[in-house]
Amino acid sequence: MKSGLKSMTLSVTIDCDHKKLYKYVFDLKNLSKWATTFAKSIKKVKGAWILETARGPVNIRMAPKNTFGVLDHYIYSAPGVEIYVPMRVVANGPRCEVLFTLFQQLGMSDENYEQDIAFVRADLKNLQAMMERP
Repeated sequence: MKSGLKSMTLSVTIDCDHKKLYKYVFDLKNLSKWATTFAKSIKKVKGAWILETARGPVNIRMAPKNTFGVLDHYIYSAPGVEIYVPMRVVANGPRCEVLFTLFQQLGMSDENYEQDIAFVRADLKNLQAMMERP
């Protein structure tokens, strides 16, 4: 029997229109404003987004713009290493739900995975606070 990576999907309800939130998160220039535990800064170099993290620079790309709320992104931490990060925004009346799935990467300790989960929770709370600000 084949097994996949251990995963956890985190979610937060945000009192904000889903289209507004999608537009904000899709714009990678905003990443270091809300994902403060992960993204120290971001810049576009020769058409590619370079993200500065505590672990060093990584490349990042978003799934193509869409009307389905898909904010999946891909992180390239080394040549040939692609980390898939599923993310969605779903309408819920005048609010929205943000869903973020985090996979425990091969070779990642349980302690580091738990730390990453805590970081994502904090970043989703930051996003919530920013988008609910008057």
